[in-house]
Amino acid sequence: MDFGILSLSDIQADQVTGRPLPTGPRLDEIVGYAELADRLGLDLFALGEHHGPDFAVSSPAVVLAAIAARTQNIRLTSAVTVLSVLDPVRVYEDFATLDLLSHGRAEIIAGRSAFTEPFGLFGVDLDDYDAIYAEKLALLLRLREQDRVTWSGRFRPPLDDAAIAPRAQQRPLPVWAAVGGSPQSAARAGLLGLPMVLGYIGGPLSHPRQAVAIYRAAGERAGHPEKLSVGISTHFFAAASEQAAGAVFPYYREYLRPKTPGGRGFHVDRVRFTEGTRRGNAIMIGTTEQLIEKILDAVEALGLDRFYGQVDWGGIPAELVEESITRFATEIVPAVRKTLPA
Repeated sequence: MDFGILSLSDIQADQVTGRPLPTGPRLDEIVGYAELADRLGLDLFALGEHHGPDFAVSSPAVVLAAIAARTQNIRLTSAVTVLSVLDPVRVYEDFATLDLLSHGRAEIIAGRSAFTEPFGLFGVDLDDYDAIYAEKLALLLRLREQDRVTWSGRFRPPLDDAAIAPRAQQRPLPVWAAVGGSPQSAARAGLLGLPMVLGYIGGPLSHPRQAVAIYRAAGERAGHPEKLSVGISTHFFAAASEQAAGAVFPYYREYLRPKTPGGRGFHVDRVRFTEGTRRGNAIMIGTTEQLIEKILDAVEALGLDRFYGQVDWGGIPAELVEESITRFATEIVPAVRKTLPA
């Protein structure tokens, strides 16, 4: 089983000054977290893609390339590549280049944005939300398999024996499907025989268990159960004590609250936060012992192959994020691995 950390690169206002952290220093923080994770022996570093002023990263491949130059072993993946609004040829080229720079450590997690802004920015009709993603995903999978591609579709100009270069070092370049809980998305990933990453940010384990069951059933019907792998990503903070875990609540509330009247987000009070961190629920915020229990519960319930902890949400100070990553890598992961069957 692989363990890693994830950043969505959100930019929050400093809770003392009220001013947002400048984008440059925020990027420096993120690169530093990846370097720390690599030094501590974690397996994966994942980086989100967003196209708005509340986030620092619009091009994961660019930032991951900077990280590749400063790390040795950790695998580098998007989380997610917003394939619906991008050209699959450009996506493959970018991540093939990252794969070469990193000597075979690049991956793509392909998904559909939960945000509407990218669709307007890139001129993509939301009425075609599902169809365009399905078509572009199929093309991306073709591109990673074939050096020259002939193809036609509805949402991109055709390709006529087009040479696709450079070629990734890994053959094929790994592509995971991102699923937010939609049964249709889980079934599609299974039918295609793609590994799946579930965004698990709320509710009991029964919610992702349903998606995983749909995914595995679809993969078995399609005849490739051996290709199926499941990962989850969830909000994460490994604390030295229960008091320290509770102390990050203001950052969690700030991360999720709507930033404009009627805007995206929701309000979380202390009661809901505490309930969400209890055993059997999604939020992975707690002590080493509590998080070991919760991760093992998720492994047993979902048959996990990967776990991503989203570590740097809501403007948590960098020193606390680094302590959390260190506790994850040096205490939690070894304990979980020791408990798992060989």
